[in-house]
Amino acid sequence: MSELVLRLDPDVHRALHDLADAQDRAPEEVAREALRRHLHEEGTLVRAVAERIAREHAELLRRLGE
Repeated sequence: MSELVLRLDPDVHRALHDLADAQDRAPEEVAREALRRHLHEEGTLVRAVAERIAREHAELLRRLGE
């Protein structure tokens, strides 16, 4: 597993620790889960936009590929 150091502002740091404590989990575990969820959601959004653009410009993309 790779390591990444994030500097958090005090409010975010406190909220992270409060949530982790309420869930009886480590703050790192909560942060990893939040990051995984965010990356999944953003990836889904980016793929949807890319697919929409590809559909809207399919004819142009086809002509460029010739």
